[in-house]
Formats: sequence, structure tokens, C-alpha cells
Amino acid sequence: MPDGEEPRAIARQELKQSFLKWLAFATGREPGAASGRDWFMAVALALRERIVGDWIASRNLYREQDCKRVYYLSLEFLVGRLMSDSMANLGIMEDCREVLHELGVHIDDIVVTEPDAALGNGGLGRLAACFMDSMATLGIPGYGYGIRYQYGLFRQQFDKGWQVEAPEDWLAYGNPWELERPDISYPIDFYGHVHGVRDDAGRPRWEWRNTQRVLAMAYDTPVVGWGGRSINTLRLWAAKPVREFSLDDFNRGDYLRAVEQKALTENLSWVLYPNDSTPMGQELRFKQEYFFTSASLQDMLRRFLGQNDEFARLPDHAAVQLNDTHPAIAVAELMRLLIDLHALDWDEAWDITTRCLNYTNHTLLPEALERWPVALFERVLPRHLQLIYDINDRFLKSVAKRAGSDLRALSLIDEDGPRSVRMGNLAFIGSRRVNGVSALHTELMKKTVFKELHKQFPDRIVNMTNGITPRRWLNQCNRPLATLITDTIGDGWIADLPRLAALEPLADDAAFRQAFADAKAANKRRLAQYLETWTGVAVDPDALFDVQVKRIHEYKRQLLNLLQTVALYNEMRDDPGRDWLPRVKVMAGKAAPSYGVAKLIIKLANDIGTCLNRDPVTADRLKFIFVPNYNVGVAEIVIPAADLSEQISTAGMEASGTGNMKLALNGALTIGTLDGANVEIRERVGPENIFIFGLTADEAAECWRKGYDSHAAIEADPRLARALEMIAGGFFSPDDPGRFRPLVDALFTSDRFLVTADFGTYWTAQKQAETVYRNRDIWWRRAVLNTANVGWFSSDRTVQSYAAEIWRTLPQIANAAQ
Repeated sequence: MPDGEEPRAIARQELKQSFLKWLAFATGREPGAASGRDWFMAVALALRERIVGDWIASRNLYREQDCKRVYYLSLEFLVGRLMSDSMANLGIMEDCREVLHELGVHIDDIVVTEPDAALGNGGLGRLAACFMDSMATLGIPGYGYGIRYQYGLFRQQFDKGWQVEAPEDWLAYGNPWELERPDISYPIDFYGHVHGVRDDAGRPRWEWRNTQRVLAMAYDTPVVGWGGRSINTLRLWAAKPVREFSLDDFNRGDYLRAVEQKALTENLSWVLYPNDSTPMGQELRFKQEYFFTSASLQDMLRRFLGQNDEFARLPDHAAVQLNDTHPAIAVAELMRLLIDLHALDWDEAWDITTRCLNYTNHTLLPEALERWPVALFERVLPRHLQLIYDINDRFLKSVAKRAGSDLRALSLIDEDGPRSVRMGNLAFIGSRRVNGVSALHTELMKKTVFKELHKQFPDRIVNMTNGITPRRWLNQCNRPLATLITDTIGDGWIADLPRLAALEPLADDAAFRQAFADAKAANKRRLAQYLETWTGVAVDPDALFDVQVKRIHEYKRQLLNLLQTVALYNEMRDDPGRDWLPRVKVMAGKAAPSYGVAKLIIKLANDIGTCLNRDPVTADRLKFIFVPNYNVGVAEIVIPAADLSEQISTAGMEASGTGNMKLALNGALTIGTLDGANVEIRERVGPENIFIFGLTADEAAECWRKGYDSHAAIEADPRLARALEMIAGGFFSPDDPGRFRPLVDALFTSDRFLVTADFGTYWTAQKQAETVYRNRDIWWRRAVLNTANVGWFSSDRTVQSYAAEIWRTLPQIANAAQ
């Protein structure tokens, strides 16, 4: 037997026995009677058994070293399925595959049985998950903190093309990855009033009294780094009542009242982003943000005080990253904990707070920077409003004497209209560093949303361009391409993505280009099968796969894509005999439940798809499919199959994007504006290997400043005018001819997102993409160069930059790949 074969055989035998043990103990079934879900549970628990020892060892090492830890607070963690992630990072994927095959089970059938954890919506949550993966891989002591949503983001369904939201009950059969921690819970208070008192030394203090209290209970999930040597923790909070059940009410026959408090408490952790178009929904969302932020900070202080007794040392032991404004209340909450619970004076508490906290901004849209009504604050978190007033007063007094200070813009309180608290300003003032997520976004932050604050703190804003983990977004989701790359340059790229640069010379190697094309073809066949199964629409895998997958929002301009689709459809119908390039357009994404325009765009997309896919003139050359319920699992099928990556947001509005990175890494060519990280992708892959169109951010800003006349653009472009007339006139909605007129009217009256301004150059760029795709040698050369040159966009690089420049922390466990 060759060297290494016997130990490996022994390891596989141990793995097999572990699978069978957990199948029996967890499900009570024998292999012949076990369902796919039974096997999933058994395999997951067997993997968890292998993980726990190193998980404990990682925590013990952090404790022994008393090292600086990173606390990443995010309302979303879009982790996706964890089985394949854990197998791959532990280095036992093929062993598991072969052992399960011996047991008569196909590994892919088990992997797809795992529910997709419904803990996020889009890029924000997926970025948090990528960062957790990278921190574990790099050996950086990191804790993710969020909410354990019972139902998470909704399951998207379609009723005659309309989005319908249904509960995503991903926990219905339990979650084998998590460990419930009933011994780790913290009190979270709401409402009540603030009462002034004096302490034993006669100093004024404040007490928050007569509150309504809930408990935040911890659920821990291990985050396995590449190689399995470093394992960090994702700690999610579930809301629990102080009193589960009222026996008195039950005995009186008032059965609903007996469990009323339990229901009112637990709804805090039921749903991600409850519809905030109603006062009750707004209050619930506000309470959710405070709930998980307070629990996380209390947990951080408990861990610190377990080994330290001087709060002055806290910034040397804890770096808190606020992922967007959702946890911005951390500024006031940490002040409250330090002042009210631990009796620090104001100045010391403020110094500690502003050296611990850091804030990542994800938007340049003023309406997306959260503002909470003062009246809501006063009722739900009265002590925090008092602290915010104090912070604001001290801050404004400190800058009032500086020349050119715009106090109204700097204030934490927005006085225009109903008074509200500016959470972006609060996060900025209370943080040591504030970062953007792409070079363009960071510079625009300084000029727009934080212009006045940047003047006061010119060194506070730094750039941290986003990244993605290559473990999930190439090695796991795209096995045909990952195998080709590893066979060609070795597997070092998995933990050091810039090594993909070694592929660049192979772009001129015909045999490698063909192998690259074959990998893409395999992924396209997989997607085609998925689309036919879930939508009933058959597509040609040899067609150009044109993909736009992201949250539905007007600034992301799915509507621009739809207008080009209609214009192309018209050209095909006008000249059916031409040699048209077959194209499959794939769109996916969810609209917020209260976002009426976005839901109307989804309906238009589905109606256009229904028309095109049934038209005998064009159906074999142009298909349009809106994939329902887009999540990480769907992304892992769609992204590897894409030929053309749609990144077409209005320039200056997309902070960064990470879908653009995932698609380029998997060999798709980008068609996009110079927005977000597209700018840096162009710099890396070369301007000849990307299709750029449209106004720049400066040109878009000039349009808005002068006032944009969409009528002129529409009149100058017959294709655009015809497409708009068809949509407005009911061509795609004969049952309700006026259904889509509001979308068209908005383009004529304001066109805030400059759809009509960019249509002409977008059309031209699409034609350029078609021309290149017809010459497959050129296309695959460019595709190889995209994959080879986007290694810089690894989340490992991003996290290393955070660690060095913001968190000021070092790895505690050597990278397993070194």
C-alpha cells in the first residue's frame, strides 16, 4: 500500500463510523430507512464533533493570550449553507464524498437538503459572512454578533408575477450547527423613564426605571477557517421573555394572556427587516437594532472584565466594527453601560467609546442613512436620547468656534421637519475610524453625506475596498473551474487569491482557454437544468448568459436592463431572419415588502419574460427568466454560469458591490458603469476586458445640479421611445394596460436614476459584448484575464487591511495554509 494510503483509509473508516453513529443517535434510523434530511443531520453532527475541539482550543488560546478581539456587529449574516463550507475548510470534502458513496448516499443530495440560513438580504450580510470566514482563516480573534431570526428574510414567491412574501421557516427541523447557550443571556430594557439621583459621593447619576425587560439569549455557530486550525464564533441573539408563562392567567382561563408576554417578546427575533411602513413596524425594527447591539456590548464587557479590571485598557482589548448604521446606537449604549452601570465619568467613558468603535458606511443615499424620530427615541429609549443630547451638545460646542462650521449639518438632531436622530452622524462622531467600501465611494463620502463631518475630522475617513472569500465563491461553488485552476497552478490560491495572476500568461494558450470554456459550459448546463426545474423554462446552454442578480432597487437599475431587453426583442421581431446571437437573460433579487416601485419592476420583469418566452419568433433566441427566492444557494448556481455580469447602477450610488467581484472571479465579463468597485475592477483587469458605459459620478452629479431633461433623451432614441411606449401602453400587461404607466411616467418627469440618460451607451456596450462573444477566442481570453486579475478582491486582503489600519490587532493562530 503506498505511503499515506493506510492513514487515510483509517481516517475514512473513522469518518464512516461517525456518520453511522450520529445517524443512529440523532435520528434513530438505520441507513436503509434514512431520508436525505436524516443523513444531513447525521453528517452535520459528525462534522460538528470534529470542529468542537479546535473551536474550544481557539477560544482558550485567545483567553490565554488576553489578546485584542474584534467584535463585528451586523444586522445581517448571509452565511448560506454550512455543510460544504465546513467540509472544504476542514480539507475532507473528497473523503466525505467517498465515504457517503460507500454508504449509498450522494453527497450533493445531502448538501442541498440543508436550508439556506435566512439571516440576511444581500451584499451587506454576505460581506459580513465573508469577513467572518477570512478572520478565521487568518487567525484573527473575531466574534460576529447578530440576531437569530426565526424566519429571517421572507421567502419570495410569485403570484401571477407579483412578489408575495412568505415566512422562511429555515429552523423548522432544527439547526445542527448551532449550540444553544441558555447560560449566556443579558437583560435588554425598553420604555420607562429616567430619574436623577446622587451616588454616595454626591455626584449626579441617572437611573432608567420602570422598564419593560426582555432577555437576549446566545446561540453560537462555529466559523471554520481554511485548514481548520482557527475557528471563530458567530453569536446570534434570540429574544426570550423574563417570564415564559403566566400560570395565574392560564388558571383563570385566559389562555392567550398567559402567553402574551412570550409572543410580544419573541417577535423581536422573528423577522429580518420587518415592514417599517407602519408605526408598529418602525418601532419593532428600532427595538431589534438596540436589542442585538446592547446584548453584544454587554457580552464584550463581560468577556473583558473576566480578565481585566481597568476600563482604560478596553480599547487595547476590543475593536468594535459597526456594519452600517443598524448598530449605531452602540455609541449611546456603550456610554450608558460605562457611566450608569460601571460608574465611569463622562470624559473617560467618551474616550473609551471613541477608541473602541469603528463604523463602516455602505450608502451614499441620504434616505438610506437611518434617522429615527425623536419621539420614538423618547418613548422607547429615553436614557439613550438623553445621552445623545449630551453628546450633541458637547460636540457642537467644541466645533462652534471653528470657522465655517455648519452646525445644522453637523448636529445629531435633524431639525428639518419632524425632529429625528441622524444615526450616521452618531456613528461617525462616536467612532475612531469611518470607512468606505470602495475607493470611489470613500471619496464621495467626503464630498457628500459626510462633507461637514469630514471637515472637522479630516483623518477619520479611510477606505477599505470590499472583498469576497475565494473559499465559497470559487473553490466551493465552481468546482469545474476550481479544479482546473488547482491542476494548473496548485491550490495555494485558495488562501492567497492573488496567486491567480499565474493564470494570466495562459490566456494566450488555446488549450487552457478551451478548458476554461469547458468549465463554464458545465456550469451553464447545471444552471439550465435548475431553471427548467424551478421555472419550467428551457434554455440553450450555448447561448450568452446575461446575468443581473442583486437586491431590487431603482438605483441598481434593473429597469434599464428591462428596457434594453424590450428593445432587443423589438429588433428581433422586426428582422427575424437575421443571424441573432442567442441570449438568456437571468435576473433575480428581492424587493423590500414596502417598496412598491421595486415590486412593480419585478412584476414587469415577469410579464416581459412571459411574453418573450412564449413568442415563437424569438423564443429560441431570447429568453428572460426571473429566478425566485434568490439566496446564497441560488447564487452558487447562477454566478459560475454567467457570461455577462450586469453592474449597471447609477454612477455615484453603489457603494461598492461584491456581486461584481464574484462574477468576475468566476470568469464573467462585466458590463457596467464606473460606479463602486467597478472602477477598481477595471483597473485590475484592464479597460479592454470590461464593457464600461454611461455617465461618470461627476457627470451624474452635474446632471442633477443643472436639472436633467429626460424628454430630450427619449426623443433622440427611437429604440428607447418605442420600448417605453410598449410598456406604458400595456403590451406586456393586456389584462391591465395601465399597470406599468407609473414606471414610465417617472422616467419622463424626473428620472432620478438617469435611466434614459444612459440607455444609448448601454445599448452600444451590449452590442459590443455580442460582437466579442461571437469570437470565442477573444471572449475566453478576456474571461481568463478577468479571473486571473481579480485576486486583489479577496476578503482576506480586506480583513488584513482592517486589522492593520482600523482594528490594530494581530493574528493569534498561524494561517493553516502557510
